[in-house]
Amino acid sequence: MAALPREAVIGVIGAGVMGAGIAQVAAAAGHTVLMLDAQPNAVARARAAIDKDLQGRVGKGRLAAEDAQATLARLHPAIDFGELARCALVIEAIAEDFDAKRTLLARLQQAVPDHCIIATNTSSLSITALAAGGAHPERVVGMHFFNPPTRMKLVEVISGVETSPDAVQTVFDTAEAWGKKAAFAKCTPGFIVNRIARPFYAEAWLVLSESAASPATLDAIVRDCGGFPMGPFELMDLIGHDVNFKVTQSVFKATFGDRRYAPSLAQQELVRSGRLGRKSGRGIYDFRDGAETAQPKVEPGSDPVRRVVAVGSLGIATPIITRLEQAGIDIVRVQGTGSAAAAGWLEIGAARLMLTDGRPATRRAAEEGHEHLLLFDLALDYATTKRLALAPADQCGEAALRTVCATLAQAGFACSRMDDVAGMIVLRTIAMLVNEAADAVAYGICTADAIDDAMRYGVNYPRGPMAWAESVGLDFFARVLANLREHYGGERYRTSVLIQRRGWTHSGFHH
Repeated sequence: MAALPREAVIGVIGAGVMGAGIAQVAAAAGHTVLMLDAQPNAVARARAAIDKDLQGRVGKGRLAAEDAQATLARLHPAIDFGELARCALVIEAIAEDFDAKRTLLARLQQAVPDHCIIATNTSSLSITALAAGGAHPERVVGMHFFNPPTRMKLVEVISGVETSPDAVQTVFDTAEAWGKKAAFAKCTPGFIVNRIARPFYAEAWLVLSESAASPATLDAIVRDCGGFPMGPFELMDLIGHDVNFKVTQSVFKATFGDRRYAPSLAQQELVRSGRLGRKSGRGIYDFRDGAETAQPKVEPGSDPVRRVVAVGSLGIATPIITRLEQAGIDIVRVQGTGSAAAAGWLEIGAARLMLTDGRPATRRAAEEGHEHLLLFDLALDYATTKRLALAPADQCGEAALRTVCATLAQAGFACSRMDDVAGMIVLRTIAMLVNEAADAVAYGICTADAIDDAMRYGVNYPRGPMAWAESVGLDFFARVLANLREHYGGERYRTSVLIQRRGWTHSGFHH
């Protein structure tokens, strides 16, 4: 199959923000677009909003005036369903209501010609269930655009049980022809992005529930160390806690109560109180006029040392040593034996500094026989990160902690302290993202490449879960997940069979 030709007419039902954006994308790609909405004047309002957006791009030099005019000229109102008989593809973009969507799709299957593909822009509803109410479920495809459709590059293309492979491929190719990055998935709760992203929020809620640090500090660690454009709490405030909580509930229910997707009681309380985030003025943070902006905490330092002993290898964290050297600190390298051969450390004054592996610092201090033990969190790039998260063991003295912070500050690291929670925040989040991604590949939901594309282009992750796995190593994540499961018990941190087998490539499985 191939993308629909430019002369193919596209129908869009629903002229809200998503429908207008989808219509604009299709029209910009050269298609005549018919827009239909049950509300009077909705299409006229949508067309005016599209015109305003196009003129804004012209004013910024991003679009030629003639191209803007041509795009707008391709947008036409449709009076009723009969006009959609001209369409090769109809995309419904009404409210995320199962009954309303299913009724509309059943009606469309009767109204449009046999060659017309019907796409539903749903973020989490089952394509199989939505299509089952009509006469031709083989023509129904999920086509999930991200908001705003004109700027977000990802489109998830989802097949239900009865969906024709030809219809799926045509929609996939058409999305790509429209300048989007298409990612294919079988119908599953949350599809790719909304399912795999659950740990990004869930682990943050669990760490916060253990009073590990303030939300502002945790957000700063995830941004600065993890490389994410936003931390989990500020992102949920932006999305809206009602929306985020509803998606989590939907995935939890659809997976028959799998504890990996359990909603947060704390978020439920926020929703009940009406603190939904930016749109209500308060969420985790306070956005009201005059409210003080929450700031992340940086641990004060004192008495830096001029000599650090590096025992064994720090592996991916080796750039920390390089930065200390560049700051003029004398590094004494000692070949590691025993545990240091697998996981090295830095001796900074009386303290021992090690990368977290999912075990709490207090437990590791007892196992290592070193009371002044501090763990540091995972980072996307230790060569450039401006922050390190540190978790001291309960036995660690304040003087030892402050010496470590002062010494690391010489190399440009601001140190944010966390209480001693297993896996800290970045590592446990990435480990669970990798675990979730591995399950999606293991169960044939999508390919490894589709996952990384979806998470990078759909939610702007700095690196896809599979790329994290390849960069850090499956063996390491397997140990982290085992340590988390031992610490917390239960099934939440069970390890994917694919990680246990160390068994994927970017296109799928090792055989």
